[in-house]
Amino acid sequence: MSNVTPVVVAVLIGELIPAAAFAFAGERVARTVGRWPVAAKILAPALLASVYTAIATATNIFRWSWFGLYLVLPLLMSWLLLRASEVDPGQRGTWYDALILLVLGLAVDLRWFDAAWPHGQEAFGKILLVDAGLYGFLAIRNLSGAGFDFRLQWSDWKTGLRELVFFAPVVIALGMALGFIHPHAATPTLRSALLRWIGIFVFVAIPEELFFRAWVQNLLERRLGRSYALIVASLLFGLSHFNKRSAHFNWRYVLLAAIAGIFYGRAWRDSRRVPASTITHTCVDWLWSWWF
Repeated sequence: MSNVTPVVVAVLIGELIPAAAFAFAGERVARTVGRWPVAAKILAPALLASVYTAIATATNIFRWSWFGLYLVLPLLMSWLLLRASEVDPGQRGTWYDALILLVLGLAVDLRWFDAAWPHGQEAFGKILLVDAGLYGFLAIRNLSGAGFDFRLQWSDWKTGLRELVFFAPVVIALGMALGFIHPHAATPTLRSALLRWIGIFVFVAIPEELFFRAWVQNLLERRLGRSYALIVASLLFGLSHFNKRSAHFNWRYVLLAAIAGIFYGRAWRDSRRVPASTITHTCVDWLWSWWF
């Protein structure tokens, strides 16, 4: 994230607070929201529009159209997920869930809303959508089995690193055969290595694992069963990388990401915990960034 100013730091901290609340006290947050009047439940995420207002005003790019989008979209998500909780108490998944996931996924993958933000600060928009999704699915929908609990356990590391060991030989061999990865020497300092690992963990792996495992794979399992849900979620994860590192359809990246999704999905479903798959995901991206 470029152009770090006091406003940027303050807004980033403000955006991370809701995510941290769900990560470390999700059940308590959900119970608290559950006691609110219906109107308050739906209107509360409108506060997220203040993120756009603060950043856009500070950089003189404020537009009422973008403000309206960031005001209405979280409200609409809350209302739809409240409806979903009413018509689908068994949580098998409804078109409300599918619509929201489709919009969130395409908005991030196709960068629909990036133009609202200063260059280099588009991540604010993505974190805003993560906050809106967490509030909607975990506090309003009360989606069970998501496993968004970052009070780390030894089993998270055991499972996450196990899937890394299983996946590494596959991706290295196939990636080199396809000419997608190219081993090279790099000797990072301990500080830079640690900071990059944490950055990938927080800003890349957590949002992607939340979306594809806690929400997509979790809901698909209720309709398709564990095996087919794992395959479909992994294929969707692979397809979400079609435009990465290429101006055209990057089929090599799609293939390798889909295979990676299998192992990330296995890590998540082992104990239904996002931290486990996030550890696998982070380690893969971290190793790739230094040596491949």
